[in-house]
Amino acid sequence: MRIAQVAPLYESVPPKKYGGTERVVSYLTEELVARGHDVTLFASGDSVTKAKLVAGSPRSLRLDSGCVDRLAHHVLLLEQVARRAGDFDVIHFHVDYLHFPLSRCAGLLNVTTLHGRLDLPDLPAIYREFAEMPVVSISDNQRVPLPHARWVATVHHGLPPDLYRFHDAPGRYLAFIGRISPEKGVDRAIEIAARAGAELRIAAKVDDVDREYFERVVKPLLAQPHVEFLGEVGEPEKEELLGNARALLFPIDWPEPFGLAVIEAMACGTPVVAFRRGSLPEIVVDGVSGFLVDDAEQAVAAVERVGRLDRRMCRDAFEERFAVGRMADDYLRVYEALPDPRARAR
Repeated sequence: MRIAQVAPLYESVPPKKYGGTERVVSYLTEELVARGHDVTLFASGDSVTKAKLVAGSPRSLRLDSGCVDRLAHHVLLLEQVARRAGDFDVIHFHVDYLHFPLSRCAGLLNVTTLHGRLDLPDLPAIYREFAEMPVVSISDNQRVPLPHARWVATVHHGLPPDLYRFHDAPGRYLAFIGRISPEKGVDRAIEIAARAGAELRIAAKVDDVDREYFERVVKPLLAQPHVEFLGEVGEPEKEELLGNARALLFPIDWPEPFGLAVIEAMACGTPVVAFRRGSLPEIVVDGVSGFLVDDAEQAVAAVERVGRLDRRMCRDAFEERFAVGRMADDYLRVYEALPDPRARAR
């Protein structure tokens, strides 16, 4: 099958450090290539792939100090896709609704994975206007705000099984990985660790939009003796951090669409203590791969119990449900089931 994968340009594919969407695009692309499919990846020029790479920008936009208007680069990216559209059996977009007018006018055989939150007041009108556009959710819970969208599947993320090694002997510290933002709850993680009498190691990036929150709320908390702030980390550092942790804290306060760090921890055999929000009840098997809690008090109690969980069962839960092979199988079924808009028009 001739497949185009169209990634956002904010990070390289895969990202050098933080970047959930681009990481998933990379895992899927490389798995499809390994299976013999003819894959073209539209992404930033500093991406690394075994697929054919079409550069939508010279480098990832977040790390490009000369980039002022990120939308301009994405418009050019869509023009590159349009010029080559006849070369593909299916075009898989990961750029939200940006391509909808193009796909409608050109009759592209396409599908879009929606990677972000959908509970924003501006979105229902878009998905009502472009009601014919097939979209994939990354969790069932993600769909709730847009029940009228043309959902064709839910495909949970998957990781290469050999990306992270199983660690059977945990350390004593807790870990937090993600973005520094109010909804991710790093301040709550610091409180939970303090109340549990545990060290907390934080690996996280700070986006410009969250800089004021970081300086005002989070930075003063980092001076506490039980907290170690590592900043952004790459894959080797992330495996060591997660694999040697007692547990991953995931005290979110928003409808998390998936939570890639959760299955990264599971791949290492590290259980997760997560707030019962968004997609987390779909991902964490309570009492097997971690504990689902409703508040900080329950989280502290869960931290005290994680030592009773079998880390091998945590790794097994990852392999059974969140390996990249299962994700690729799911997407290939989606591709094969798509009705061709060009045939419908004829």
